[in-house]
Amino acid sequence: MTLRRSSRKKPHRQAKMLLTNCAACAAPLPHRAKQCSRCKTRYCGPACQKEHWDAAGGHENLCKKIKKGGGAEQYHADKKYKEAVAEAVEACRGRHEGQKCYICLEAVHPRTGEGLVRGCACGDRDGVSSPELGVAHVSCLARQAKILRQEFEENNLGSETRVVGWKRWHTCGLCEQQYHGVVRYALGWACWKTYVGRSEADVVSGLAMAQLGNGLFAARHYEDALSVYEAELAMKMRLGAPARQLLVVRGNIANAYFEIGRKDQALQMWRDIYSGRLKLLGEEHLETIRAACNYASSLAGLQRFEEAKSFLRKTMPVARRVLGEEHRIALRMRRLYARALYSADGATLDDLREAVTTIEDVQRTTRRVFGGAHPLAAKIEDTLKKARAALHARETPPSDSLEDGDLDDVENA
Repeated sequence: MTLRRSSRKKPHRQAKMLLTNCAACAAPLPHRAKQCSRCKTRYCGPACQKEHWDAAGGHENLCKKIKKGGGAEQYHADKKYKEAVAEAVEACRGRHEGQKCYICLEAVHPRTGEGLVRGCACGDRDGVSSPELGVAHVSCLARQAKILRQEFEENNLGSETRVVGWKRWHTCGLCEQQYHGVVRYALGWACWKTYVGRSEADVVSGLAMAQLGNGLFAARHYEDALSVYEAELAMKMRLGAPARQLLVVRGNIANAYFEIGRKDQALQMWRDIYSGRLKLLGEEHLETIRAACNYASSLAGLQRFEEAKSFLRKTMPVARRVLGEEHRIALRMRRLYARALYSADGATLDDLREAVTTIEDVQRTTRRVFGGAHPLAAKIEDTLKKARAALHARETPPSDSLEDGDLDDVENA
């Protein structure tokens, strides 16, 4: 029997993204852990269940409410969804004054009262002069995606068509670019709360879990994303999913590892994942190219720039040929290559000039395709500043005197 633990850990448990830990002590739970018979809240044993029930403001006061809300997972998902929508609306506040949702044609959602958001490339790309494009309520975007998916299921359409339907949970139907940041985060919770009741054997359940993890990652909630990815991997392994699906989830876990500081572990994982996809799918498959990009990113993140440069010279032309010059992965790889050029020890003047030329071209393409508000655009802007600073420092003779303000500009870049 599990020993009773201090109630001081309870607030940590409430912050978990999926209910995979004991509600009383936060200990990890087996797949078939003990549940409250009424609301399905899960515990590691009878002692923790009793402690949680008897605690001041504890489960006794919430059980009926949780059951009425659809059970523990549904209740938790609904609550987190509302919080995520509020965060997304607040982040977009003041940017869409006087505009209306392109779906319901209202400024304020008539049922939920929520405000407007936009987290895609609509209205933000160079040459686009319609700032109202893509402005919507998260609730409207979620309802649109749910209806489209339902139509595909009811009409028993082919798998390829179903994938197109599922895209609306993460990709704008107007500009065909993925949502990012807190809007992707809110849609992740919207997706999960919509399908949380499905059997884990239902393919939609796994897709929804991945959508939630990716939404958390997009909003930089990396620890939370990791807990979701780990739950997804455990589920797929229980179901005996094929190696290709497991590699996808392990790749997401590797990305989360990198962001929380476990960079050496992430690098090793991406090396193995790239090797596995290369053997399984070949070098021209999208998943192989994505793995190559992430492996190169891990090398650069560990400042192994010579290795990153050598690897990208081999894989970057494949990405550009197969995906096209405007694909986000091809652009990410070229950004990483420019960073490796100007950051490597012993970088020549020609290397620095190539880095600036490369990243300037990448910046123009990114702004045209994704807009200036996309996270990739911000990273490219930062890379360009640093590349130009490195080139300026090399081209400026040591004997030249700089104004203090000029020196500060170089250092800040």
